[in-house]
Amino acid sequence: MAAALTQFCGSTFWNASFLERSDPDLPVCLEQTVLVWIPLGFLWLTAPWHLSGLFKKKASSTHISRLYCTKQLLVALLFLTSIAGLAVTLAKDYGNYRDPSPEKQNPGVLYTNPALYCASWLLMLLSQESVRRRGETGESGALFLFWILSVLCGVFPFQTLLREALRQDSVSDLPRFTLFYISYGLQVLTLIMSSFADVSQETREEAKKNPETSASFLSRITFNWFNSMVLNGYKRPLEVEDLWDLNESDKTQAIFSEFEKTMNWEVKKAWKKQNQRRKQGLQSDTQANRLAKSHSQDVLVMEEKGEQKKKEASSEKQCEFAQSWLIPSLVKTFPRVLLESALFKVLQDLLVFVSPQILKLMVSFTQDKSIFEWKGYLYAVLLVLVAVLQSMLLQQYFQRCFVLGMRVRTAIMAAVYKKALVVSNAARKESTVGEIVNLMSADAQRFMDVTNFIHLLWSCPLQIIVSLVFLWEELGPSVLAGLATMILLVPLNGFLAVRSKTLQTKNMKYKDQRMKLMNEILNGIKILKIYAWEPSFEAQILGIREKELKVMKSFSYLASISMFIFTCAPFLVSLASFAVFVSISSDNILTAEKAFTSISLFNILRFPLAMLPMLISSMVQAAVSVKRLEKFLGSTDLDDSAVHHDPSFNTAVSFCDASFTWEKNGEPVLKNISLDIKPGSLIAVVGAVGSGKSSMVSAMLGEMENIRGHINIKGSVAYVPQQAWIQNATVRDNILFGSVLEQERYQCVLEACALLPDLALLPGGDQTEIGEKGINLSGGQKQRVSLARAAYSHADLYILDDPLSAVDAHVGNHLFEKVVGPHGLLKGKTRVLVTHGVSFLPHVDEIVVLVNGELSEIGSYQSLQASGGAFSEFLSTYASEGNRKEGGAQDVSGVGEEAVMLLDSLEPQADDPPEDVVKVILKRENSLRLSQRNGRVSTQKRSSRAGSVVSAQKDQKGQRLIEKENVETGQVKLSVYKKYMHALGWGYSSVIVLAYLLQNVAFIGQNLWLSAWTNDAVAYMNETYPASLRDMRVGVFGVLGMTQGVLVFIGTLLMAAGAISASRILHSRLLHNILHVPMCFFDTTPSGRVVNRFAKDILTVDEAIPMSLRSWLVCFLGVLGTLFVICLATPFFTAVIIPLAIFYYFVQRFYVATSRQLRRLDSVSRSPIYSHFGETVSGLSVIRAYGHQERFLQHNEMTIDKNQQCVYPWIVSNRWLAVRLEFVGNLVVFFSALFAVLSRDSLDSGLVGLSISYALNVTQTLNWLVRMTSELETNIVAVERVCEYTELENEASWVTDVHPPPHWPEDGKIQFDNYKFRYRPELDLVLNGITCDINSTEKIGIVGRTGAGKSSLTNCLFRIIEAAEGRILIDGIDIATLGLHDLRQKLTIIPQDPVLFSGSLRRNLDPFESFTDQEIWKAMELSHLKQFVGELQEGLNHEVTEGGENLSVGQRQLLCLARALLRKSRILILDEATAAVDLETDNLIQTTIRAEFSHCTVLTIAHRLHTIMDSSRVMVLSAGKIVEFDTPRQLLQKQGYFYAMVKDAGIATVDDTAL
Repeated sequence: MAAALTQFCGSTFWNASFLERSDPDLPVCLEQTVLVWIPLGFLWLTAPWHLSGLFKKKASSTHISRLYCTKQLLVALLFLTSIAGLAVTLAKDYGNYRDPSPEKQNPGVLYTNPALYCASWLLMLLSQESVRRRGETGESGALFLFWILSVLCGVFPFQTLLREALRQDSVSDLPRFTLFYISYGLQVLTLIMSSFADVSQETREEAKKNPETSASFLSRITFNWFNSMVLNGYKRPLEVEDLWDLNESDKTQAIFSEFEKTMNWEVKKAWKKQNQRRKQGLQSDTQANRLAKSHSQDVLVMEEKGEQKKKEASSEKQCEFAQSWLIPSLVKTFPRVLLESALFKVLQDLLVFVSPQILKLMVSFTQDKSIFEWKGYLYAVLLVLVAVLQSMLLQQYFQRCFVLGMRVRTAIMAAVYKKALVVSNAARKESTVGEIVNLMSADAQRFMDVTNFIHLLWSCPLQIIVSLVFLWEELGPSVLAGLATMILLVPLNGFLAVRSKTLQTKNMKYKDQRMKLMNEILNGIKILKIYAWEPSFEAQILGIREKELKVMKSFSYLASISMFIFTCAPFLVSLASFAVFVSISSDNILTAEKAFTSISLFNILRFPLAMLPMLISSMVQAAVSVKRLEKFLGSTDLDDSAVHHDPSFNTAVSFCDASFTWEKNGEPVLKNISLDIKPGSLIAVVGAVGSGKSSMVSAMLGEMENIRGHINIKGSVAYVPQQAWIQNATVRDNILFGSVLEQERYQCVLEACALLPDLALLPGGDQTEIGEKGINLSGGQKQRVSLARAAYSHADLYILDDPLSAVDAHVGNHLFEKVVGPHGLLKGKTRVLVTHGVSFLPHVDEIVVLVNGELSEIGSYQSLQASGGAFSEFLSTYASEGNRKEGGAQDVSGVGEEAVMLLDSLEPQADDPPEDVVKVILKRENSLRLSQRNGRVSTQKRSSRAGSVVSAQKDQKGQRLIEKENVETGQVKLSVYKKYMHALGWGYSSVIVLAYLLQNVAFIGQNLWLSAWTNDAVAYMNETYPASLRDMRVGVFGVLGMTQGVLVFIGTLLMAAGAISASRILHSRLLHNILHVPMCFFDTTPSGRVVNRFAKDILTVDEAIPMSLRSWLVCFLGVLGTLFVICLATPFFTAVIIPLAIFYYFVQRFYVATSRQLRRLDSVSRSPIYSHFGETVSGLSVIRAYGHQERFLQHNEMTIDKNQQCVYPWIVSNRWLAVRLEFVGNLVVFFSALFAVLSRDSLDSGLVGLSISYALNVTQTLNWLVRMTSELETNIVAVERVCEYTELENEASWVTDVHPPPHWPEDGKIQFDNYKFRYRPELDLVLNGITCDINSTEKIGIVGRTGAGKSSLTNCLFRIIEAAEGRILIDGIDIATLGLHDLRQKLTIIPQDPVLFSGSLRRNLDPFESFTDQEIWKAMELSHLKQFVGELQEGLNHEVTEGGENLSVGQRQLLCLARALLRKSRILILDEATAAVDLETDNLIQTTIRAEFSHCTVLTIAHRLHTIMDSSRVMVLSAGKIVEFDTPRQLLQKQGYFYAMVKDAGIATVDDTAL
């Protein structure tokens, strides 16, 4: 081969002597062949791909830029130079035509090369045109790489020709000499041109929104296109508007449509496989069954049935979802990214091992002075080239992986959302809303995290194997000792991981407990304050917190041990290997090459060994997520095939012998229903609780499983659910619900639904943002908005599931008249109204009566009344009520609240034992329970809530501003660090720093000792190595290593202890203060914001801050140590440190500012995804009924994209940083190598090896340091947020020096003296100069329209809000002088909403455990709960679930009564206590109060006027003033305000209501 090439060139192809001299050069033949063919070969290899672009698209004639023309011109000139080269050769050979036989022809290479170049430049012209046609910006990567190769390979002939000319003082071959330099110059110019992007006008517009689209190849690999974002972020905190658009391929729609196709196909395949398996299983079962046929037949039948059911149940449990399809679907959706990233990873992994080999050559270069100096420079350049290449590959790999992770998360989130819209009820039942939202948040996130490191599964083993091969070469079999040490440490780490995991789950359990209780405290904060129960709950929370901290302590001890092992591992491994190596034989001497190459290799080994256990544990977690996701995404869809939409029917709705159930194979809830509803009619559906009214609605909406028969519905549907579902959007958006705004119709709807007065009260009118779950609307308002939504939609059929129960009678009548009734807005449309209100029934066209899920009777009001069936029975039950209303049935407008009766008592038949009535009430469904809350919520709530919207907006703005300031100025941050250090304890802090500092000193000492040890190899070159010296070297090396481990252990332990005490201090301060802040704080602050402080911020303080603080310290000291060692070895290096440090500092400042803000935007933009999802899941039936799934899907895609817009730049910002930092690290490597070559004569080889192996490690440490700085800055914000809430202004002190007498108040006299008060200083007065005396044992009824200030009176008595002016005296003592607890413990209230806390019944009645069991049972008896509690298994220790969900509303209200009975105080306040209760409970409460509180002063705030008609006096409030105050009889005679209210409610005389 070489001979042939030598002949081809006409000169030697290769001779080693060319290099064995101090001024080496390559043979000319090599330069003319190999170095020419490499770049051209590359160009021709990529040619097919380039040329294919020419045939695909028509040229876009518009865009021919100057840059393109310049490049084409340069290539054309290059083409001309190659033609000229060919001409020169031809002229020399054949130019002398007179003498056609030249003695010596030119060699073949001078013909082939110009010809090759001619063809290649033509190819290049075509390729550049093809790139332009593809519309790719700038430059194809392949062409750019060709130019780089070409220029690099040209360097060698460049210097050869120059040196030759200088040596001879003349140029032998002038034409070729000139042509070469012209062509080389043109190539360099083209390379420079190629590094710019060739951007068309359209792309330029696009690039403003997303610069990546127009970035050139060079800009892409260095992430330069991201500079503008970083610069922006440094100047001012980034806002959402500053973020760029996503690439098309990263948008949710693109990703999901791709994923959905693959997913559906894979799920089908999985089902097929599973069914085949099941069939095989069943076949084997039937064979087994045949053998058992000899049993007696009937026993067999029975057994078989039972078995079959069991089997069905169990097989259903096992196989109700397709398995193992999710991973294949993801792999098939993103194959390209996976392959690209794998390719980058392989290359990078192999390059990692090149550096130690170059290091080895470098060390031998410093030892052996006979080696030519140019080799040293070559090694230094090679080191830096390898490092740069490695960085580039690694960053591209990471970029691909993180983008893949982001896409996977998107695909899963979109899939879960879409599935949630179509999931069947059975599948929905299996998981709560919270769990489904978790699939989207936690599981999708976990997938993202695992995907980022998925390639390590094969890369870690690969790295381990390769490094062991290299180590074997260095140290031979003694490597096995090191390997054995590593392997022994693995199970130890595994054990620690398992222990940590159990502790972690325990910790999570306590955290959940604490958060659950905290949530309840915040939800029931008003009750806590009114009852003065804060200390008891504070103690409970601190108790749980102590347990939590105890677990954390154990956890951090384990962490310290694993830290100790992790620190000792590398040194133990090298100690074992080196010790065995030198002890095996006396010939084995540890040289610098061996030692430092091995240490570099051991360092490489550390990473995969540390990563593997982490990877495995995260794989296990991901496997759990895969199962959960497969179960949800593979579950059955809702089957609404039973609901037909056949327009040929002449009925609006037809039930054709339809039976429905809630679950497959469940009992039918609706049985054999056949019913036709005429178009345009108004149908009422009535029946007892549990008779199937709501099920009938669900069946019409297609939400139930069909057993037989079908339903036909003509036209579109509008649906008003029993519990209003309100979106977190403006009132207007809630009503329009995606329809176009038609102003006139919209106003009509608002008026008909009685929303105009409410909108007038809201701060932004119909543009007021409604909080999550409609938090700032009362129950009645929500229901009216829900009704307005239906009324506004152009539907053909309106299904109204008892919308009138949540509003009071007056409003109910209005809604019936104006919207639903025969003259309402919807007249002429088909309306199906489920109702409990008797008063509306005479006005409907037909009444459908359901009993136990069957159609009992159907007909008009009159015919049913006459028929004597279930309906007339129910009517006669309430006949007395009817009389009392004095013919209210005929006159809808006069119907009172009592008319809106529950048909509860329809269920028990005449011969049932009477207590069944109570049981029925107790068994009421949750949904019913909640929906019967009285709609009108007192003004206090409304005004404070309305206020809360405004203030929340201000609040958010305020918060934003504060946070921005913190980002911009460093000073604030310093004080926060100080606060944390202070909580940590200054003693702890200084000892921790000292421990880590000493550890670093020991580390450097150990390595210096190693370099001294390796120098022995030179000292004892040809002598035997003394054993004593050997043992001392090994011994000291070991001791220094152990010292490090011990110091790290001490540092970590102290850090843990300090961090836990800091956590304890910060949490208890926060809790203490939150319980002391005034009520108005909770009215204006969403509870989520407070919960966040206790959950996320405290978690950060507990776990993240100590970790990032420790990592930061280790990194910082590590970097200092490295620089110190390099400067020690090569003092020149100090000159380079300063410029590098400045560059590093700037990069770090730029990055931290941008990255932190992007992280914040990420978390801000993430919550809308989850809240919109939670909202969708809870409003599924409404969305499906209106058929708005597509709109919600699009909205979800939009919210996910908004979040992606923050995640993607964050990913890129990390790559941007890494590329720049690795550049700094690579320079450190280069300079440390370069200075080692320069000062070669004064250095020993040990130090060179040490400084370069340190430098090779510095890149990683630098990268970590910036990451940690940024993380620490992000995390420390949590301390700031916690401290912000520990400094809130408190309410008056709980206990003061003024104590009331022990039995105060003895008489219970209350005097208001010109009392005025407002909710917040900036709002109007709510009570405006109240003056009155209430005598001992008087029973006062307080009435007034909504917003008159009734509930505000109670707030004043308990000093929930302090007076603006005037005072209140109780038994002559001014309540403002007392401590809050002294006051609140002496008053009793039965509040409007019965709030219970999770825990035992006993704890709910008596949290301080100050009463005996006897007293509690007595109270239970009086509050009619004794029998109920007595029948419970645990009696008083019966666990109440969160919010008392496992008790009915009535029982909860009775428990509140029991609380009041235990207090035995002389003043009782009843705050609309009966508004949410059925008549049964209402009766019980009233009777008990009359009997047990006869000696007390009782103030009753009433909505149902009949409850206060027998009061001593009635106080009528209007606009915060008392307008009437006298006995009911007097007031009725006066015919003023009170008389008007009584008349409205349809109560005729006082005697009528005396119960």
